[in-house]
Amino acid sequence: MSAAGHPEENRSRVAAALTDAEFVRLVGTADGDALAAAGLVARGLDAAGVPYQASLAAVPDSPATDADCTVAIGHPAGDVVVVDDSLAVEAANIVTEFAPEAVDPELALAGSICAGVEPSGRPLERADLDRRPGVAIPIGDPIEGLAGTTLLHASFSGDGRAVEDVLSTLDAPDDRELASLVALSAIEGAPPRAAEAVERALRPYVTDRFETLGGLADVLDALARTQPGTGIALALGHEVETAAIDAWRAHGQRAHTALREADTGRYDGVYVVRIDDASPALLGTVARLCFWYRSPEPIALAVTDGGAAAVGAGVDAPFRAAETALGGRVLVRDTHGVATFDGTISGFTAAFREAL
Repeated sequence: MSAAGHPEENRSRVAAALTDAEFVRLVGTADGDALAAAGLVARGLDAAGVPYQASLAAVPDSPATDADCTVAIGHPAGDVVVVDDSLAVEAANIVTEFAPEAVDPELALAGSICAGVEPSGRPLERADLDRRPGVAIPIGDPIEGLAGTTLLHASFSGDGRAVEDVLSTLDAPDDRELASLVALSAIEGAPPRAAEAVERALRPYVTDRFETLGGLADVLDALARTQPGTGIALALGHEVETAAIDAWRAHGQRAHTALREADTGRYDGVYVVRIDDASPALLGTVARLCFWYRSPEPIALAVTDGGAAAVGAGVDAPFRAAETALGGRVLVRDTHGVATFDGTISGFTAAFREAL
């Protein structure tokens, strides 16, 4: 059963499957959109009185057999499969079928930002958010916020002192001046697509939780990749803001530092970032930042021994070829791919390049 293809009928069938179950497993991919979607479905199940368990993984395992219904969020291995441009918005549409009062429109919109989808439609109407000039960060301090955000990558990213130095060139900047400075810094020396990417971090929607909608999205994505338990608690509305910001800050710093210090190689069709001893969670963020802000090629591949992540059109075939050559497990959704395997950086890179 899928939540895609024939939206109205499928959503009703999915809603019935969830509310008829005695126990539901929610299994999502380790990214902010899937985390938000899992949180929305979990809130609906709470409202309906249906027990559940939620988990996230970079490449989820085959579903356990102890649940009446397994919901696969962002991957194909489940009784119910939630797939869409934004998993969170589709999850909100499903939950609206059986527990509309449980839907948090801000959470759905934050998930859509994680998926690279512009907030729109019914969730945006329900949220009724104002927009302001500036940059989407999850805290009020612009120095710490710009150092930690993974919505963009610039010369100062990951380094609070570097942010201070850049901001010192302005005399008490207002939000518009700050946004202009950030935009110019992000596109300097970057591929043309950076201009599109940085727009998503500007003129944010204002929220009570984490300052901006984009800031909430950034925190969700960091938690999904590094502390999924805390992420699920946050998506359920629990007060874990301090732990969430700590995890977000640490993840952002690691990702920016890894991208800046990694050994890189440019090949026909792919830009490779080689990182020693990195988790799949870190690789996914590095690959995304590299694609939008550093890669001169149409695909960015971040790889370490035993793991890889890539962003760009046409990543499916090379990932499948590498899976065949090295074994392991692969998950590809749209222009994003992730793999775990028993092999080396050079072995995966060679298999990936050969299949391009």
